[in-house]
Amino acid sequence: MILVCQRLLKNTKISGITLFPFILLKRPADLHNKILINHEKIHMRQQVELLLIFFYLWYVIEYYYWYFKLKDHFLAYKSISFEREAYAMENDLNYLDSRKLWGFWKYILD
Repeated sequence: MILVCQRLLKNTKISGITLFPFILLKRPADLHNKILINHEKIHMRQQVELLLIFFYLWYVIEYYYWYFKLKDHFLAYKSISFEREAYAMENDLNYLDSRKLWGFWKYILD
């Protein structure tokens, strides 16, 4: 389910976030942003694959690993395997139709 939450995301740099089973968007216009929606749907698939809790644990652990290594919040965020997969494939609107189970795994080893 896709929701627009302007108030919740108002003071953030976040355009969208997936918190299973919801995709929360900052602006109503983003309801028509197919690339952003696809990016968030990739995260939805990742969350389902890792049974939610393991996704969030892995996400936070990997973020801090990269943060301590790179000393930069944005670079750490962009280095997370889940984000790398989502950014790499967000333009392929058919990606989820052919995506293999645990498709983010190759971005960990890459």
